[in-house]
Amino acid sequence: MLRPLLLLFFASGAAALIYELVWFHLVTLVVGASALSVAAILASFMGGMAIGSAVVPRFTSPATHPLRIIAALEAGIAAIGLAMPLLLPLVRDSYVAVAAMGYPGVLLRMVVSALVLLPPTILMGATLPAVSRWLGSGRDGRSDVGLLYMANIAGGASGTILAGFYLLRVHDVVVASLVAVMINLFAASLAWWLARRHAYVPSHEIGSSEAAESGVFVSSAPFASFATERSVYIVAALSGLTALGAEVVWTRQLSLLFGASVYTFSLILAVFLTGLGIGSYAGSTIARRVRSPMAALGVCQLLLVLAIAYASRAIVDWLPAWQPTGTYLPNVKSQNDLRFAFDALRTAVALLPATLLWGASFPLALAAANAARDAARIVGRINATNTIGSLVGTLAFTLLVVPLVGSQHAQQALAGVAAVAAAAALWVAAPGARRLVAVGICAMVAVAAAVAVPPVPGRLIAFGRSVDSYSSIKQILYLREGATASVAVTENTAGARQFHISGKVEASDMDIDMRLERMLGHIPALMHPNPETVLVVGVGAGVTAGSFVVHPEVKRIVVCEIEPVVPASARAYFGVENHHVFDDPRVQLVFDDARHFLETTNETFDIITTDPIHPWVRGAATLYSEEYLQIARRHLKPGGVFTQWVPLYETDEPSVKSEIATFAEAFPDTTLWNPDLLEEGYDLVAMGRLESRPISESDIAHRIAATPALQQSLRAVTLGSAANVLATYAGRGKDLAPWLEGAAINRERKMPLQYLAGMAANSDSRYAIFQGILQYRRYPADLFSATEETEASLRKWYLPN
Repeated sequence: MLRPLLLLFFASGAAALIYELVWFHLVTLVVGASALSVAAILASFMGGMAIGSAVVPRFTSPATHPLRIIAALEAGIAAIGLAMPLLLPLVRDSYVAVAAMGYPGVLLRMVVSALVLLPPTILMGATLPAVSRWLGSGRDGRSDVGLLYMANIAGGASGTILAGFYLLRVHDVVVASLVAVMINLFAASLAWWLARRHAYVPSHEIGSSEAAESGVFVSSAPFASFATERSVYIVAALSGLTALGAEVVWTRQLSLLFGASVYTFSLILAVFLTGLGIGSYAGSTIARRVRSPMAALGVCQLLLVLAIAYASRAIVDWLPAWQPTGTYLPNVKSQNDLRFAFDALRTAVALLPATLLWGASFPLALAAANAARDAARIVGRINATNTIGSLVGTLAFTLLVVPLVGSQHAQQALAGVAAVAAAAALWVAAPGARRLVAVGICAMVAVAAAVAVPPVPGRLIAFGRSVDSYSSIKQILYLREGATASVAVTENTAGARQFHISGKVEASDMDIDMRLERMLGHIPALMHPNPETVLVVGVGAGVTAGSFVVHPEVKRIVVCEIEPVVPASARAYFGVENHHVFDDPRVQLVFDDARHFLETTNETFDIITTDPIHPWVRGAATLYSEEYLQIARRHLKPGGVFTQWVPLYETDEPSVKSEIATFAEAFPDTTLWNPDLLEEGYDLVAMGRLESRPISESDIAHRIAATPALQQSLRAVTLGSAANVLATYAGRGKDLAPWLEGAAINRERKMPLQYLAGMAANSDSRYAIFQGILQYRRYPADLFSATEETEASLRKWYLPN
């Protein structure tokens, strides 16, 4: 029976992780992707599994065949999985209609996440306790539960790779959901078939009072002591806390080192789950053989203290030295399959020791709690406490610990918690005076581990996967780890200041960057006849937001930023460049993700300008989707203008075509504007207008001349005249139609951009991409109203090569 059960739980785990990736994406489209929204989603997902583990066994009859219960659970998950993509748009409409700001808004996000995710996750959490009734409460039965836990985790790792590298890249959320539904139905059918072939006969021996109250008759094996049982629950909870707390910290650091793409997150999760699965198999084997599973559990937790310290040092000291370069593993960087394999190898080197120990802890905890009770309830409680600990670790380290004390102290705290778990287990397992010796050893190991945990180098936070670029830096001016991203400000050897987020340079005071950042503000402001209200998405160095300060027509500037630590760096180090925008009374700073903010506000704007992080960063592609652009369009006043940053570096032609084609779908009047004076290809500003009207050189010139502060701001980036502004024109959407033919439109149901861009993150095709665009550029006589001199100059400049 064990082999088909292993297959059943492997399938169940694969479906669960596919659902997790799909539902996480879909639910963030409802409640947003801010740190609080993600916390609400995780709390609902993991909380539901804990509830299912602890509560469902109480409401299922011990006389019912456990495999029939599992068949019903898997079928129920399949039904919900089938309905989820269809129901969530209705949930989103209802949520948007009543969404609120402040604490009521946070509470509403939690309620919506719970209503959506609790039903299926409760069913998921109940499967392992259900099968434990079939396997029995003896040590061998508990060991077999550990093996099924291993199979479930192995399936989860496979589901992660399948969804992250194939289903969501090639297909869409509906197809991915249907695959998970089919896997669930296979598991349900297998469970039902096994139930028909193998009869279930509950034990007839009277057990505990708990058995009496529920009508359960179980084995007459001796009870574990109250102290032992309590200690098992404590250790299980603390083990879950350290596992998911460490995953939060290490995923942040490894995503800096590898690049925070969807592929990186899938790889890290898959390696983490693989380690848990292998460890669970080893723990199940050990649990059958050792005399004291509690002592083995304590030793396992004690070794975890050292493993946490090892991983912390491996990630920041050793793995950066293994960066693929032109001379060291040259093919790895240029070939994606080799790069992903190499990143998986580096992840395994750092994380496997700890994940093996966490995986072994669960079956050892089951064996240590070998009490004469309903096996489903014991397994359910241990699984629930472990899941609750995981939830606490995830939320605490995401929202509080890392933002408040940083990754180094966070990992020191994790080592201390693991030492407490080890002491709790060894105190029960050790006889007499040896308890004090065991606790003393735990304390000494914890101190040694805390000393061994290194600080996170500023070069890693600033440059991430380009950590070798640190040699160009003179000093680090600002360094802070936030809830959603890490931020740095550096000064290079030439004296330029750079703003870094998530291991990437996103802004600087260098000429070409300043030109781009100000164009994102000045271009739409000059093209709009009377811009009074503005929304700026993404702070960066604050230069784009500050561009609107010098436009006297502007009366209100709303700046939407997802990471709260970003504005502090912009205020402190780029005040001159951003015209001290955060001290301007017209400015309101909103901390939320832009899509959620626009969906839940009734305010409309004359201008919306978006400067998100690069689309290969996980989650950023949402701000390049057609749905987001349509939402933004609906929040423009008549005559409104929308602009967006389009990167040409660290990408390839299919990715850029996807961005521009999607933009042109939402804004038929699309034009492109180029900040690069040499026209070698750097970045572009895409502008979409609700009304197609001529762009008048004389109107622009008049507004520049009438405002000295505006003139000075433009002149600082070589845009001091209207002719200079028009000279940045790089083409328009309708002229690029032949070039854009066949481009992948980036939609929320299927977001090809984040997968295309993730594959091309190591590419450098900027020159070829831009030259391809310029082949379709012509002087737009029906768009520009310019002097004869300017028109003649531009016609000559715009002639195709």
